[in-house]
Amino acid sequence: MPQTALPVVCIVTVDEEFLGVVTPELSPWFQVMVRGNYDDLVRLTREAGVAAILLDIDTEGEDPFGGLPVLNELRSLNDNVTLISMGRARARAMEKQALNAGADAHFRNPVDVTELRMTLVETVRRRSENAERERMRQQSLESSRFQDFVGASEPMRLVYDAIQQVAGSSINVLIRGESGTGKELAARAIVALSRRASKPYIRLNCAALPENLIESELFGSERGAFTGATESRPGQIELADGGTLFLDEIATLSVALQTKLLRVLEDHQVQRLGGRTNRKIDFRLICATNEPLEEMVRTGRFREDLYYRIHVIPINLPPLRERRGDIALLCEHFLEVHCVANGLRLKRLNADALAVLEEQTWPGNVRELENLIQRLVVTARADEIGVNHLPPRVLKQSLAAQEAILLPAEGADFDEEIRRLEIALLTTALSRTGGSKTAAARLLNIDGQRIKYLCRKYSLQASTG
Repeated sequence: MPQTALPVVCIVTVDEEFLGVVTPELSPWFQVMVRGNYDDLVRLTREAGVAAILLDIDTEGEDPFGGLPVLNELRSLNDNVTLISMGRARARAMEKQALNAGADAHFRNPVDVTELRMTLVETVRRRSENAERERMRQQSLESSRFQDFVGASEPMRLVYDAIQQVAGSSINVLIRGESGTGKELAARAIVALSRRASKPYIRLNCAALPENLIESELFGSERGAFTGATESRPGQIELADGGTLFLDEIATLSVALQTKLLRVLEDHQVQRLGGRTNRKIDFRLICATNEPLEEMVRTGRFREDLYYRIHVIPINLPPLRERRGDIALLCEHFLEVHCVANGLRLKRLNADALAVLEEQTWPGNVRELENLIQRLVVTARADEIGVNHLPPRVLKQSLAAQEAILLPAEGADFDEEIRRLEIALLTTALSRTGGSKTAAARLLNIDGQRIKYLCRKYSLQASTG
């Protein structure tokens, strides 16, 4: 059975005496490579699969700090490589600057080679495990992606299947779901997988324009059709010829405009405002709404015949509260997107913070979650985002948050926590009763002798009453 290749460590130094001692120490654990200058370290870091670099920062020139910029550059190029620095400077400031520049550890000459070897072995192992976890995380994230969607839950798998089933046809599609569930993502996914992918994709939010503008925006207008119409212009339906028209918030169209849209769908022709000729049009219609169209049909606010025209194949997007298993994946995705966008190191949510987010009802759905993650990326200074970084409105009704605050993941000193709680209760009771021990005892449902004992125990001042 072939042996696993040893990881490569590159030693950068001109100290022959040190090399004679350290090379035999490291050889059973690493393939040792030696360089006498910094020249091709960047290439080695990128190309040669070097697991660790042992950098003598005194190697070139007389400046004992001369190798610090090299450390900084190597760390920026590869976050997985182990960087160990060493130097002759005795000042503790040197170690601090080396660590700040990206070193995992710093050794002062003369170096204890046994300690150096143990540090290298442990750090390489830890970084290798971290790199493997990151690879698995990325693999998991990639396997949960479909077009622009992120999610591996069963409700989302059903959505993906539905999109793939309708994409190849020219049938009208109605996408339904609460605000923030990704209705436009679904429309774009259908188009991307369709035969019209290379054709025009026109999107119009029917709720974004006033009633007096939406008609000309949809159907186009001829010069002089209304005040301000100084030239002829095509509408969004005409611009979508050969491609796809996505009408978001279609339920906001007036009944009159619904009638005109129905005529276009039936005749495959469009007439501009002020025009006298019909133009042949070929487009696929995808609509979206978060309104109860069936109720609107029943009350006469939405035409029944148009409803059946656009409701040929409905795709229902689940709210985030029905796909809680996707919250962790979505958080990872949004953390990566917004950390990169802001030029920051990748941050992560700890388990307690994630548990809090998984408890939320998310009325704004995925859009609300993304907005929160974007805020946390900017406001949380630490690489790890914890419960203490979450806004009060999120924590308010979270059982997981209360548990995390009461008992942090790293554990707690039971006696110290009880001491703090007793002091807090006593201080509050005494403050509320104007310093009266007798009244405070009644408030806490304990006898007078016990409150006197506790006040002495914690050196709390109070009146004798």
